[in-house]
Amino acid sequence: MTDSKRGTKQVGDEGERLAASYLVTQGYQVRERNWRYSNVGELDIVAEEGGTLVFVEVRTRRGSGAAGLAEESVGPAKQRKLAALAYAYLDAHPADSECAWRIDVLAVQLVGSQPRFSLYRDAVGEVDA
Repeated sequence: MTDSKRGTKQVGDEGERLAASYLVTQGYQVRERNWRYSNVGELDIVAEEGGTLVFVEVRTRRGSGAAGLAEESVGPAKQRKLAALAYAYLDAHPADSECAWRIDVLAVQLVGSQPRFSLYRDAVGEVDA
């Protein structure tokens, strides 16, 4: 792994750790982190909020946002992938298949000593393949 990829992974891991803690303060119950489905990809956080299953995509950026906001990096291809992963999770967990669910995006901006969080509930809806 190159130094830049290692640095990016460390920032992402830090963002996911901070995101999980933040979600708890917002009333979410974290069920799983880094749920993988074969070679399709990974759900960063699977949580529950008020009886709704929530798949949370965490996007982390370091600095003031000169490279763009973290949440701007969830384009149409990523949205399709997240929807596919959500359906895969529901298939793998039949007990959850009848419950309400949604996909949230949590942007974590690492600036100074205090991270900034921007939570977008129901950020990804039904996506055409």
